Amino acid sequence: QVQLVESGGGLVQPGGSQRLSCTTSGFTLSLYSMGWFRQAPGKEREEVSCISSSDISTYYADSVKGRFTISKDNAKKTVYLQMSSLKPEDTAVYYCARIRWCASHGMGTAQHWGQGTQVTVSS
Repeated sequence: QVQLVESGGGLVQPGGSQRLSCTTSGFTLSLYSMGWFRQAPGKEREEVSCISSSDISTYYADSVKGRFTISKDNAKKTVYLQMSSLKPEDTAVYYCARIRWCASHGMGTAQHWGQGTQVTVSS
């Protein structure tokens, strides 16, 4: 069955960097678009970024544009989210998801979710 396992979260200082990984199994990564979402305490889950199956299209929320980079390695069956210039407002649980589509203007709904990884940005 489809499984998504996030890793790489933790405590990081403001201005620092962190790379999240999402290890996938149960499907062929190259055939699907993938996305990252996050949920901060007391807030609704929000879209962060996505990458299309072909790697041609990527999307970033305005709040992370220019600071986060999404990528994937189909051979390793892993999706990455490289985060830099982190701010306290980036503190959230980050979720990896297999999504219906990804385009430069947005992303589709999630079909499968990982369990999430906590990222805390604090000094």
